[in-house]
Amino acid sequence: MDEGVIYKSIGQRIKFLRERKGLTQEKLAELTGLSLDYIGKIEVNINKPGLKALIKISKALEVHIKEIFNF
Repeated sequence: MDEGVIYKSIGQRIKFLRERKGLTQEKLAELTGLSLDYIGKIEVNINKPGLKALIKISKALEVHIKEIFNF
């Protein structure tokens, strides 16, 4: 799988999990300590999140980190 496709899938998965939990990007940013701009850019595949960011996001979404890679 191409790296670009992986990051695009991660962004789409984060968006899906966020919306399923009923969170806005703003609320997810608040819960993670990451900027709203960063969250938005992850979801549209402009930013490539590192492991620390993915851990913060999975905790905020209350899912195991492997759920972010379930695509």
